[in-house]
Amino acid sequence: MNKLLTAAAAAGVIIAAAACSTGNETATETDYAAYVNPFIGAADNGHTFPGATTPFGMIQTSPVTGAVGWRYCSEYVYSDSVIWGFTQTHLNGTGCMDLGDILVMPSDGSRRRDWDQYRSPFDKSTESASPGYYAVTLSAPDVRAELTATPHAALHRYTYNRADSSALLIDLQHGPAWSEAQYHSHVRLCETQWEDSVTLTGHVINSVWASQDYFFVMQFDHPVSDITTLAPATDTERGQRIVAGFDLRPGEQLMMKVALSTTSVDGARRNLQAELPGWDFDAVSDKARADWNSYLGRIDVDGTDTQKTNFYTAFYHSLLQPNMIADVDGSYRNAADSVVKATGGEFYSTFSLWDTYRAAHPFYTLMVPERVDGFVNSLVEQAETQGFLPIWGLWGKETYTMVANHGVPVIAEAYRKGFRGFDADRAFEAIKRTQTVSHPQKSDWEIYTRYGYFPTDSIRAESVSSTLETAYDDYAAADMASLLGRTDDEKIFRERADYYKNLFDSQTGFMRPRLTDGTWRTPFDPASVGHSESVGGDYTEGNAWQYTWHVQHDVPGLIALMGGNDAFADKLDSMFTTELVTTQADVTGLIGQYAHGNEPSHHVTYLYALAGRPWRTQELIRQIVDTQYRPEPDGLSGNDDCGQMSAWYMFSCMGFYPVDPVSATYVIGAPQMPGFTLHLTGGKTFSIRAEGLSKENLYVESVTLNGKPHTSPYITHDEITRGGELVFKMTDRHQSHKSNNR
Repeated sequence: MNKLLTAAAAAGVIIAAAACSTGNETATETDYAAYVNPFIGAADNGHTFPGATTPFGMIQTSPVTGAVGWRYCSEYVYSDSVIWGFTQTHLNGTGCMDLGDILVMPSDGSRRRDWDQYRSPFDKSTESASPGYYAVTLSAPDVRAELTATPHAALHRYTYNRADSSALLIDLQHGPAWSEAQYHSHVRLCETQWEDSVTLTGHVINSVWASQDYFFVMQFDHPVSDITTLAPATDTERGQRIVAGFDLRPGEQLMMKVALSTTSVDGARRNLQAELPGWDFDAVSDKARADWNSYLGRIDVDGTDTQKTNFYTAFYHSLLQPNMIADVDGSYRNAADSVVKATGGEFYSTFSLWDTYRAAHPFYTLMVPERVDGFVNSLVEQAETQGFLPIWGLWGKETYTMVANHGVPVIAEAYRKGFRGFDADRAFEAIKRTQTVSHPQKSDWEIYTRYGYFPTDSIRAESVSSTLETAYDDYAAADMASLLGRTDDEKIFRERADYYKNLFDSQTGFMRPRLTDGTWRTPFDPASVGHSESVGGDYTEGNAWQYTWHVQHDVPGLIALMGGNDAFADKLDSMFTTELVTTQADVTGLIGQYAHGNEPSHHVTYLYALAGRPWRTQELIRQIVDTQYRPEPDGLSGNDDCGQMSAWYMFSCMGFYPVDPVSATYVIGAPQMPGFTLHLTGGKTFSIRAEGLSKENLYVESVTLNGKPHTSPYITHDEITRGGELVFKMTDRHQSHKSNNR
C-alpha cells in the first residue's frame, strides 16, 4: 500500500488510507504519512531532499543530482535528470554545504575508468518518495533502486534487470562542496578494509563546513566477485573510489546495509546489529513509516487534501533534525575529538539555532516534548567541551555560522516551560560563560559592554544584527537567572537586554550602524542588504527594514521608541509596501521589504497584533500562507532551514506564533484551516476550531478559550498543554482597533 501511495503523491495525487478523520479513528487507523510529499522544497531554493530517514535520525539516505555550489546544499534539485548516486547523510534546507557521505551507485558490469561515468539518467515518472522510503529506476544500467533507513543505518535494494554482470560504485571522495577544487580536496584521510567477501569497513575524515570523522560498516547479501579501485581524479584526492562486482542473474536483487558512527568501526557495527540485523527491506520500510506516523499523528488536521499535504510535509520536515549522532550505547565523538558517553544516552547535533530558536524549538516543546531535555543536554555538553554554547552545531563540532548564540534562548525557553530533565545550574553556567567570556570568532564581550553595542568600525561585519540578536540572548539569560534566583546575574543581563535601544536612530526610525565615537555610519540606505559571506555590511542576510523589528523580547519598548501604536503600525505598513530589489540568494519571499524566505522577518507580521491592528496580522498571514507555501518542489520561498520555515507554517495555520519563545506565550493570529486536534502528553488534547473560516472570512471576530471569551493577544504554553479548546469565530470584515484591540 505505501508504495502505491508514494507513487501517487509523487505524481501530484494524494490517496489517503483511511486518512479522512471522522473523530472516531485511533492514530494507527490514519496513514498520516500518505499526506507527506518529500519533494516539496526540493527545487533550487528550498534545499530539501526526498530520501529515506527516520525522525531525528543520523542516517538520511537520498539521491544526488549535483554536489558543487550553493544550488546543491542538499545534493538534489528536482528538475535535474541525471543521478550521480545515493549518499547516506544530508542537510535539510540549509544554505551551506556538508555531509553527503558515502556515495554508492549501481552500475552494469562494465568497468569505467572515470568516476563520473557511472552517473545515470532517469525518468521522473519512475521516482517516488514517502516517509522512510525512496525509489527510482536508473535508465543506463536499468536498475530499480530503493532506499529505506533506521536511525543509524541505511538499507538499499537494487534490482538489476539486465543480463550482463553487475557492479556498485562506492565513492568515498564525494561530498557537497562550494567549488570543484574543494570537491576534490576536502577528504583528509580515508582508510578501508574488506573484512570478508560481504563486508567493507572504513574511516573517513573530511572538512567542508565542519571537521567530520565518520566510521562505517557496509554489508552485502551477495559476495563480492571482484574489486576495482579507480585512480584519483586529481592529486589532491584522498578518498577511495571502489567498484565492487557481483554475479547476479537478470532480475536478481542486491541488498546493501550501511551503518555509521562518529566513534569507531565497532560503534558502527553495534549500531548495525542493534537496528538492522536482518534483510527484510519491506519490514524496515514499514517500520520507518510507522515511526513517522507515530509523530505525525500527534496532530489531526481538518482541511482539504492540499492543506493536509502542506501541513504534514511541514511536520515531517521539522523532524528531520536535530540528528541523534550518539551510538546506540550513548557514545559519541565530541568537539575535542574525544569519545565520550552522552548524558542520558542521547547526543544531538545539526543545530541551526539562528533559524530554529524562533519557531522550530517552540514547536518541539509542544509536540515532541520527550526530545527537549536531550536537546538541552547536548547543547550544554558541547558548551562544556568548546567553552560556549553551539552557534551552529554540526556532527558535534562548531561551524561559527550566523550571529549571536541562540542556544541561550533554547535552554531558557525549555526551563521557563517547565522542562527539568537537565541540570539547570549546569545549563545556566554554560549560558553565563557563553554570554560573558569572549570567543573572538563571533563574540567580543569587551567591545560589546564598553559601548553598549557592536560598533561598525570595530567588528568585521553584521554589527547591527549581532547587537540586536545578542540583546535577545541576554534577555533569555536574565529570564533563566530570575527563575534560578540569581539576582546579580539577572541584573547584568536585564541591562544588556536593553542595548537594542542604543542602535535606534529616531531621525530615520531605523536600527542603524553606529561608530565607536557614537555617531551614525553614513551614508545609510535602509534597503541595502548585508550578508557577511558575500557583500559584507551591518546586517545578517537582511537590511534595516527587516532588522528594525528584531526586538522580540520588548515589543512595548520598541513601540515607545517609534512614538506609539499608530506610528509603529504605520511604519510596519511601509515595510510591506516599499519595494525591495535584491539578488541576494537568502533574501527571498518578498512582500515589499518583508522577506519571508529568511528568518529575521518571521515574527514581524504578528507585531500588528501587539500594536492594536490584529486584522493586519490576519490579512498578512493569509497572504503568506497562500503565496509562500505550495505543495510543489518549488513551493517554499526560501531554504527550509532545518524546519524553521515549516514550523512557521504550522504555528500560523493553527492560529498563533511564538514571537518571544522564552516568554512561553504565543501571539494570536488567525487559523488557516478549519480545525486541529493536538494530542499532548498525559492523554490530554487541545482543539482549535475556526468557525466560518473561508476564503472571504479571514478575519477573527472573537476568540473563546474553553468556552470563555479570550481577549488577550496571547495564549500561554500552559493554557495549551493543560488541554482544552480554542475557538475562533471568523468573519469577512475586520474591526477597528478601538473595538478589537485584543
